[in-house]
Amino acid sequence: MSPQFIESTHMAHFQDDSVVLEPDRAADACVIWLHGLGADGNDFVPVVPMLGLPAGHGVRFLFPHAPVRPVTLNMGMAMRAWYDIKSLTAEGREDAEGIAASTRRVDELIAQQREAGIEPGRIVIAGFSQGGAVALHTALRYPMRLAGLLALSTYLPLRDRLTSEAHAANRDLPILMMHGSFDPVVSPEFGAASRDFLTEAGYAVDWRTYPMEHQVCPEQIAAIGAWLTERLPQTV
Repeated sequence: MSPQFIESTHMAHFQDDSVVLEPDRAADACVIWLHGLGADGNDFVPVVPMLGLPAGHGVRFLFPHAPVRPVTLNMGMAMRAWYDIKSLTAEGREDAEGIAASTRRVDELIAQQREAGIEPGRIVIAGFSQGGAVALHTALRYPMRLAGLLALSTYLPLRDRLTSEAHAANRDLPILMMHGSFDPVVSPEFGAASRDFLTEAGYAVDWRTYPMEHQVCPEQIAAIGAWLTERLPQTV
């Protein structure tokens, strides 16, 4: 995705560390959506009005910005990144310290939503690419049942730690993983290997592929909207 403006009924608030889209009425649910490497919280804002959520829904969308940090893969150039990537190998993507820091950030965002009156069972954690890796890592370890986990064009990091670190509260968490069949950045085989690992660990993963590269497409966006509507049904 690239930032662009699409008219939306949401009220947008731009903060130093995030973009927040408020629904027309008081929010009673939230989607925390993490962007990919080198992007920022604006990247998926244009997707929201394309989701086709029901009129009068109460879903807040929170798009945090990753911190700016040097990324080894990019010759040490500083960019927004949830953690460092040394190479595109499985080992090169395993920045445990950076992933832990980003997980704490997401935990804090969930805590803020809870303080605002939104229960964990009305919160979906979503992410694209590197943001999706953090979403997977965080949601499966969160100690209270969430509403859902949306992982786009991504993979499960530090998977050898999942068995010992996963929390029972989210063992039956609805997980939707989507991937492009021609993705040259995160190969579909790499994503499928994460799906297989999660399935073998007992998680129910809804896996869907689309004829695209490292991106999102209209058919996929419509499917995300339907899935979010099911996960976060209207309460009024």
